[in-house]
This record gives sequence, structure tokens and C-alpha cells, in this order.
Amino acid sequence: MPKDYSTVVGQEGALAQSGMSIYDPLDENPGYFLPIGELEGALHDGLLGLDLNYPLRTRSKVLKAKICEILGYPVPKSFKKTKPRFPGQDFDTYIQKSNNLQIWNEEIVPTRRYVLIRLDGSSKVVGLRVVVGEVLAKLDPTGTLTKKYQAKSREPVTCSVLVSRSDSYAVREAIAALPGKTLSTRQGLGRNRILDFDRFLPIEGLYEKLLTLVGTRLADPGIDQERNRGAALHRAVCRSLGTGGYDDTGSFPDVIEQLLELKLQTSPTIDLGLVSPDDSTPLDFLPRVKHCDVRYGVFYGRLTGAEVQIENLVLTKGQDFFSFFQRFEGKVVNAKLQIPLPRDFFL
Repeated sequence: MPKDYSTVVGQEGALAQSGMSIYDPLDENPGYFLPIGELEGALHDGLLGLDLNYPLRTRSKVLKAKICEILGYPVPKSFKKTKPRFPGQDFDTYIQKSNNLQIWNEEIVPTRRYVLIRLDGSSKVVGLRVVVGEVLAKLDPTGTLTKKYQAKSREPVTCSVLVSRSDSYAVREAIAALPGKTLSTRQGLGRNRILDFDRFLPIEGLYEKLLTLVGTRLADPGIDQERNRGAALHRAVCRSLGTGGYDDTGSFPDVIEQLLELKLQTSPTIDLGLVSPDDSTPLDFLPRVKHCDVRYGVFYGRLTGAEVQIENLVLTKGQDFFSFFQRFEGKVVNAKLQIPLPRDFFL
């Protein structure tokens, strides 16, 4: 069974006994960092029905104090204007009376957690969701949140390469510590999943499996169908790894049970999305593992008529990504952001 985080939170929990504040980093205490599903569950149960009918500043202070109580942190005499407001657990809070989320003068951080709290007409808490910034970016219809990282290989890729010879110690430790090799988590926009790491491969074994795809031909849906082309690769990878049917949740990384992010290249420029491969923040569903521990499988292909033929593979962990690839810098957006939330967004 997965770890019982009920022993971590609350006035009698491990966090309360530790004496740490909301501002203390948890790098040396990863067991105290709550995965997104457990954070959402604890806050939902503790905040539902809370009356926040106060002036705006008082309302914010009452909410933050209640969150400290729920998680087991001492309530500070005054709350610092940090970014995020709860640095130890890496989350910000937003109170919503409508489905129009507004973020002022701050860039969305893809890996940060955002606690969105829905109030009814009488200012009582009636719903709550916790999502990472990457999920919010996908909800933005204007694209103003997009800060995409890009890269290209330093030299032309003419053969397959295993850049990283071993996984990080954190990955090996985290997988070994999973009871039954399973993990329950919430993915994407609200789907609960049981993740099965029983077939998890070390990076050298993963490389050998993925090499079998070199020479494979995938249907090419067209130059403007990059997402569908990526889905074809995702299906082929799942088949080669024996992980069952293809299930695209839109989450990071693509193949969660192998901590594997996939890229299919028919041109030099690699679109990396909102998270840089060398990012050192924890994965929301497996806090012992950082984003830079994720493995990147970059497949290079050649267009042949209506197909893409895979010719080479580069496999690397994120920490080593830029030893092989060259980074391009993205643009930063800093303005008032308005994001319409789906009607069924809140629990």
C-alpha cells in the first residue's frame, strides 16, 4: 500500500512534531512533502464549509492560518510575502467566487502547485482543487502563459546514443521504497490513477528496449499534426515496453511508470514544453524524484511519404540533457493573466 500521509499532517502529525515552519525547505525531509493528491485531500477535508466572509486581507490571513492548522504547521505571527506563499510545500492559494482565475503580475510556474478554493454566495468553501502550473497553462485559451523551452543537438545525430549510464540514486531509492511498487495519484485535470512500477527498468535496460523501435515506421498524419504524430510514438513505445494500452493523460512525463518523456524529431529543434529538463523541483506524484531525474527519449525520424521512419534514439536523464543538447532560451510573460476554469473543475 502507498504511504499513509495522515501520519504527516494535522496537529499530532510528523510535521507538527518537527517544529518546522511553512518557510522551511524539505530537501532533507522529502517524506514530509505531500504529493498533490494527498495535499488536495487534506485541504479539501479541512477547508470544506469554512466561512470566509471577511474583508479581503482578513480573509486571506484566516485562510492561510487554517491551512497551517490542517497541515500541522505553526501559524506565523505574520505571513511573509514569499513566492509561493507556502514555500516548504511549494504552493500558492487562490480564492474563487467564479470560474475566472486571475493571476496578477506573476508568471505561472509549471511545477508549482496551485490551491484553488471555490466559495459560494455566502463565502463558504464549497470546492477545492490542487493542480500544477502546467495544467493551468493548458487551460489558457490565449497562449499568454506559454514559456516554452527549446533545444537542439550540438552535433548532427547520426547514431543512437545512451547519454546517461545510470539513473540518479533518488530514482533507484524511490522506486525501491514503493510498497508493492504501486502508487495512487491524481493526473491531468482530475483523473485518479494507480501507477504500477513493477516493470520499471533502469536506464540502460530502458535504452535496450527502446532501441528495438529503430527502423520502425509510424503513420505521419501531416506537418501540422505534431500531437497525433507524438501519440503514434507513444503507442509504439508502450507496446515495446509491454505496459498495456496507450493512455494519454496529458501529464508529465509521458510514460509515467517508466519516468519517461518522449520526443519525436523530424527537424532539429526540440520543443520541451513548460518544464526545463534540468529543473530540480520534485515531481508532484513522487516527491523523492526531481524533474531532472526523468528520462528523455528523443527519437529522430525521416519522413518517407506518409510515414515517419525512426532512425536514431538519444536517451538521457534530464540532469544530463544539456550535456548533449544545446538550450534555447524562452520568453517570459509577466502580466495579468485570466484563465477560464471548466465548469466541472472543482470537487
